[in-house]
Amino acid sequence: MRIPAATLLVALAVGPAACGDERGSPGAPDTDASTDSPEDGFADLAPEEDAAPDSADVAPDADVADGSDVLDAEDGTSPGAWRPAPGTSWQWQLTDLPIDCTFDVVMYDIDLFDVPQDTIDALHAEGRIVVCYFSAGSWEDWRADAADFPSATLGNDLDGWPGERWLDTRDATVRGIMADRLDLAAAKDCDGVEPDNVDGYANNPGFPLTPATQLDYNRFLATEAHARGLSVGLKNDLDQIPDLLPDFDWALDEECFRWDECDLLLPFIDAGKAVFQVEYGDAALADTICPQANTLGFDTLIKNLDLDAWRIPCRP
Repeated sequence: MRIPAATLLVALAVGPAACGDERGSPGAPDTDASTDSPEDGFADLAPEEDAAPDSADVAPDADVADGSDVLDAEDGTSPGAWRPAPGTSWQWQLTDLPIDCTFDVVMYDIDLFDVPQDTIDALHAEGRIVVCYFSAGSWEDWRADAADFPSATLGNDLDGWPGERWLDTRDATVRGIMADRLDLAAAKDCDGVEPDNVDGYANNPGFPLTPATQLDYNRFLATEAHARGLSVGLKNDLDQIPDLLPDFDWALDEECFRWDECDLLLPFIDAGKAVFQVEYGDAALADTICPQANTLGFDTLIKNLDLDAWRIPCRP
């Protein structure tokens, strides 16, 4: 969900290095982050800089050295889709363009609409996997395809997120637009997608969404992504992990430590699928969170709430 300016945490500065030609509008990204400030009382921990990228790093369509793999067709998924194992390094940047391409990581998660093609090409040239973010469960008034959604499919406002409304994800037109977005991801040569807001049933969407309709929609997204050779991650929606685990290649979670719900993500780890996890706060938070995250096998980052380039990775 979009982050209101008044809620943004002050970033610890890491000067971004542009990759490609960032001509796209920075727009307003989504996160599901809480706007509360992290609790105080943690010991100070200075952020560490990541090494410069190595051009000999993992090729986008190759098996990666940390155990990530491509899918076979036995489980009904695409034979070309990327399935990362726990221990896969990553970066998540949705704001403050241009993208900082200097982090030596396997995967970059970036905005589908706002990041131009030459940035994706530049990341691929450095051997990076590129995952493209879009909201699959909410309407955003700043997106280029916002006018394509029928008014009847726009539900309640997302509390605290101006310009964003829940979608009726049962609707065929909504699903068609999401298929178009997946087409765009494939056309831009994204390796995977991160569909956001796929838990409308657990909120107040203004439609009679149920656990069953949400399962149907989330499986639709996974099936359509795999049909295009795209890897797909399950964003939050922790209560439905037992049902959706076979359909998704990895998970992305925000603040499971803050809300004491990390155990719900362990089926992904047990299945050998990465859990990309984020806690929002300053550098001091890493001293408390990282030992727990590493014990659970998560690939956790400490990030600013606005999801700019700054990061502290919990794994060395």
